[in-house]
Amino acid sequence: MPSASAAERQGSGAPFGPEASPGLYFASLGSGSKGNATLVSDGETLVLVDCGFRLRDAERRLAALGVHPRQLSAILVTHEHSDHITGVGPMARRYAIPVHLSAGSWFSGRLGALDAYTLITPQARFAIGGLEIDPVTVPHDAREPIQFRFRAHDRHVGVLTDLGHPTAHVIEAFRGCDALFLECNHDPRMLAEGPYPAHLKRRVAGRWGHLANAQAAALLQHLGLDRLQRIVCSHLSEQNNHPDLAREALMPLLDGDASRLMISAQNQGTDWQRVA
Repeated sequence: MPSASAAERQGSGAPFGPEASPGLYFASLGSGSKGNATLVSDGETLVLVDCGFRLRDAERRLAALGVHPRQLSAILVTHEHSDHITGVGPMARRYAIPVHLSAGSWFSGRLGALDAYTLITPQARFAIGGLEIDPVTVPHDAREPIQFRFRAHDRHVGVLTDLGHPTAHVIEAFRGCDALFLECNHDPRMLAEGPYPAHLKRRVAGRWGHLANAQAAALLQHLGLDRLQRIVCSHLSEQNNHPDLAREALMPLLDGDASRLMISAQNQGTDWQRVA
């Protein structure tokens, strides 16, 4: 895979290269039912978790964060739903980026031909460059869904969305993170009174669907907040939630420290953040 030159890396606004301070970096391209994508880097290795945006849109969102697709070491796939994979195949094929995914996601047949891919064994740690990665099985209505915990420089970032309900296994796997992308998908009242058909409401609110705001707050209490420098509310439904409702659910756990809480919305993700 062609790599970005030092000139490309310098001045890009992205935290790459030998001048980068040690730490673990992350940014969101956007998150919601129409598309999700997350960047994680140790300052050298850069991976993209999911790409639910069409290729041109994904390229634009990456550029806004100072990233060119050729800088990506890999694309990691959580599961095969379209809001997570729409751009994976096109980007991987255009830029010769290897893809890592579970066997279930691969055998869903929804990613098309891939020139280079690696099948992930859930619960089996692997490494890409300086990033250690734990793939964690989660309850969600996909073929073999996983989420990820990243480690570098003794810092941990968790990506935890598309979670029907928080199992003991999930709680144990994501304890002690320094930053966490956490699903705050819906407000139960908005969902119940909203425009979704009954079967879709049942799916979203069910044990294999998505977390409500209050469930996210309860999960945070189980995970512990002592180390958490950043919590990124993610996968908010545009129809069935509002950022203010997600904040209201989580802020009581943060002793009024609003700086620890961020929102990754559908049309605007987050800038680069560093946990040190």
